[in-house]
Amino acid sequence: MKICKKCIQPDTRPGVFFNQESICGACLWEDEKKKIDWGERRKELEVIVNDAKKSNAVYDCVIGVSGGKDSTKQAVTARDELGLNCLLVNYQPENITELGRKNLENLKSLGFDLISIRPNPKIMMKVTKHDFFNYLNFVKASEFPLYASTYIIAEKFKIPLIIQGENPGLTVGTSLTGVGTDSDALKAYQLQTLSGGIQEYLNVDGITEKDLYFFHYDVQKLLDLNVKGIWIQYYLKEWSSTGNAEFSKKYGFQERENIKPEEIGTYVPFNACDSDFVHVNQMLKFMKFGFGQCLDHVCYDLRDNLMDRKTAIDLVLKYDGKCAEHYIDKFCTYIEISKNEFWQTVDKFRGEMWFKKDGKYYNELYEKLKQEYDNEINHY
Repeated sequence: MKICKKCIQPDTRPGVFFNQESICGACLWEDEKKKIDWGERRKELEVIVNDAKKSNAVYDCVIGVSGGKDSTKQAVTARDELGLNCLLVNYQPENITELGRKNLENLKSLGFDLISIRPNPKIMMKVTKHDFFNYLNFVKASEFPLYASTYIIAEKFKIPLIIQGENPGLTVGTSLTGVGTDSDALKAYQLQTLSGGIQEYLNVDGITEKDLYFFHYDVQKLLDLNVKGIWIQYYLKEWSSTGNAEFSKKYGFQERENIKPEEIGTYVPFNACDSDFVHVNQMLKFMKFGFGQCLDHVCYDLRDNLMDRKTAIDLVLKYDGKCAEHYIDKFCTYIEISKNEFWQTVDKFRGEMWFKKDGKYYNELYEKLKQEYDNEINHY
């Protein structure tokens, strides 16, 4: 097992890239950013923005939003800094939190037109259940309407520019296996989760293609209309998880208050504020791939020089993979399964990094991190 020498990302993430020096793709991207001529990038963006403004469309651009830290920054930047007339599109997650509703209302109150889309909740429950039992990744299906709804609206309204936030392939270091490293967001369908398409959901408990209208978009139709899609992250020097949160708070975004890291599996209060199910899915990721959202978050902070490696490992050992029982109970009720079925399924997908000793499971990644942490402590 490889662990990145700069952050602590493991090679158990599907599609992650490591170079010969054991540096992960996400850290390599951070190094690459230091070499970018951001002035030239800005000129490129201005050409794209000016072309969008020249169209006869009612809106210059369409932006997919949740009301969270990243989409708030996208919307405000597009309108106030770039001068674009924006239409916002929201895909509403199942069991949206009250805080999520407040943040979305806050974004609307800043003065934006917004279309909210919620696919048939009965269909969403069926595909969520399917993905839990088949992948132990029950948010997989929700990624399709999350992206596709914005592209569909762009086509229907003939909006010339789609603005997405960050290219997740760059952020987590899997870009070399999928969507690439350029600014073209029309290629979102090539992302790790989306690349398999929607065919597997057809005939799942009677689901038809019509039921999945908001699950896919036609790239060729967008190209025929000369619609362009960009990752705004590609053009902004100041783009980071913590930085976006601080920016968005100035415009009314609210983070979770009084969080309990041991219940949600991370110390970060501003991530995925619109859904509590994310805590369950991140715990499942921990069981399947050996790491959860706390490790992701410390890696972001390590790359942004907001913490040292020792602190990062300490946080991961304390909180990664944790999830309060009441979140699990809520999820089991939602997809109509018992807790026994839930844990039996989890055990089927338990990753190879787990090993059993004296009747107890141990995680190879965490044993290595413990050893590094202990060595650091003993050094001092």
